[in-house]
Amino acid sequence: MSRPITNRQREILTAIVESYISNGEPVSSGTLAQSAFANAMSSATVRHEMAELAEAGLLEQPHTSAGRIPSAEAFRLYVGQLTSAQQLSGASRADLQMHREALQAKIDTSFAGVAGASALLERTSHVLASLSSGVGLAIGAAAASDLLEHIHFSRLAPRRILAVLVTRSGMVRDRVLSLEPDSGQELSPLQLEAAANYLNTHFRGWNIDQVRRELARRLEAERNAYRQLSDASQLWSCTLPTDSVQQQSVYVDGVINLLGLPADRDRLRAMLSALEEKQRLIDLLNAYVDITEHSTRVVFNLERQDPSMAGLVLIAAPAQVSGESAVAILGPKRMDYESAINAVGYVARLLQRIDSGQMAPPAP
Repeated sequence: MSRPITNRQREILTAIVESYISNGEPVSSGTLAQSAFANAMSSATVRHEMAELAEAGLLEQPHTSAGRIPSAEAFRLYVGQLTSAQQLSGASRADLQMHREALQAKIDTSFAGVAGASALLERTSHVLASLSSGVGLAIGAAAASDLLEHIHFSRLAPRRILAVLVTRSGMVRDRVLSLEPDSGQELSPLQLEAAANYLNTHFRGWNIDQVRRELARRLEAERNAYRQLSDASQLWSCTLPTDSVQQQSVYVDGVINLLGLPADRDRLRAMLSALEEKQRLIDLLNAYVDITEHSTRVVFNLERQDPSMAGLVLIAAPAQVSGESAVAILGPKRMDYESAINAVGYVARLLQRIDSGQMAPPAP
């Protein structure tokens, strides 16, 4: 946008954005003059101002339609003024506060009785999806600092083992292990059971990040005495790779909300494929969420980060759930921004208070 817009243009732009969010149709000057301004502003005046807004890059004309739709920059301006208290009357501020309190009460009820990092993040994605027209996202560290509750190994194929690890916080991680050809003879079901029993017996309640170091120490001291210790060490090393502290888990809910979007089939397929590839979602959130800040961020033009995200908006905030986390809504431009922004911000603050011990999870 090359120059500031006037107050009248801002008023017209706000009306266009809200009309487009409401019905998804391009807005014409005649319709706007009649519906938004009750003919207090002539159609010619509105048409002239809309032309100025289009020249400023705030309105776009789809195909041969007589109407205009807001650009990404227009949505940015709209979102930026949503929380401008000076533009609200006392009655409007009171209505906004009542709406926020009702939303927060609904969120509190949704988290009632939920405890543990994994459960909190999973519920977060569900709550944010149910409160919006988009996808609810939550990411958190797959914390190696958690405590081991139970591990189980089962044979899938030659040199391929399924490991299922359960932590005290309720996190469940499964991983398919590929054993190296030079790792020795094939591990039998009895050896797998013995390795799991050894880990569960000797390390239940241990800090997961410490198990590897202790296994290495014991293996060096007792290499010739315990074959099952060697098997357990080999399997644990594959289950929890060296960079495990950096791994993140992502929780996704509400993908069905995007199926009704007016997107062409190929773009929708790419979008849904991206949502299935959870590492891409982790990269997306990490690119736009600054854990050192505490504000909720609204990001347009996501296609610059990932072309498959064209037409979507990210509303995200950093949080703390057993380490650095993030919560977000990924949805269409046509959404209730005020509710979505308030929901993401409040959930982030709620998780932070629970994580820091300032409050217990809401009672059921």
